[in-house]
Amino acid sequence: MFFLSAFLTMWDMSNPVLNESTFNKLRERHAGDAGWAVASGQPADTWAPPMTDGPVSTYHGGVMTVSGTASASMVLFALLMVSAAVGWIAVAEPQPGVLSFPPMAFVGAIVGFISVIVTMFKPMTSHILGPVYAIGQGLFVGALSKMFDATYSGIVLQAVGTTLAVFGVMLFLYRTRILRVTDKFRRIVIGATLGVAVFYLASFIFSMFGANVSFLSSSSGVGILFSLFVAGLAAFNLALDFDFIERGESMGLPRRMEWFAALGLLVTLVWLYLEVLRLLAKLRDR
Repeated sequence: MFFLSAFLTMWDMSNPVLNESTFNKLRERHAGDAGWAVASGQPADTWAPPMTDGPVSTYHGGVMTVSGTASASMVLFALLMVSAAVGWIAVAEPQPGVLSFPPMAFVGAIVGFISVIVTMFKPMTSHILGPVYAIGQGLFVGALSKMFDATYSGIVLQAVGTTLAVFGVMLFLYRTRILRVTDKFRRIVIGATLGVAVFYLASFIFSMFGANVSFLSSSSGVGILFSLFVAGLAAFNLALDFDFIERGESMGLPRRMEWFAALGLLVTLVWLYLEVLRLLAKLRDR
């Protein structure tokens, strides 16, 4: 069960790299667009309406805003919660005290993974693939949560509460500028995230050949410290998501990027929740 959640965590951790690389690509793409600030002599980080030149003017469908991203995030979060409830109910109990992980939860995880991969290359499809990810991943997260809760009663409620608390604290720290997202901060967080993702991938591959990394699932001091580190890393990735949303608005990215930013935020929250869930399970085993 630990490696199951670790594998899901592994592909969720592509999120910060996805955000930053896509931001840079869009910035380069729109720098030469006639409908953007470069054409009007304004700073490159702002969008200026197209010139009024008759019926040949390029249509601009609106720009990304923080409020629009918040609305998209709430829609995706609601879909995730509804889907998670379905995944929770779908966990069967063929024998008393023995739970069976539903196949549709695996399918949901695969669909969610494919959705994120496609969105990495086609961010403008995120208004469609974002809800697909939320529904597919929700099935997996709900079923996995039921498996954990059957072993550790009440742990899911604790994990949800902790995740929301961490989100609130990180948002407060970011909005008050106590935590500043600088280029150095981004490099450190993204580098550490990639390192952990590679480690999880290697551990998962080794586990298929019977060689397990013991502290990943153990309640030893090293195992707990590692989970604390990864959960903290996931929390810092929230700051990168907040920064992407704010920069996207100031740059005037296309409105559909609101869904892309909302998807990135949801991916990070799922990762944080799973890490908190695993950390609490280790603490229960002490």
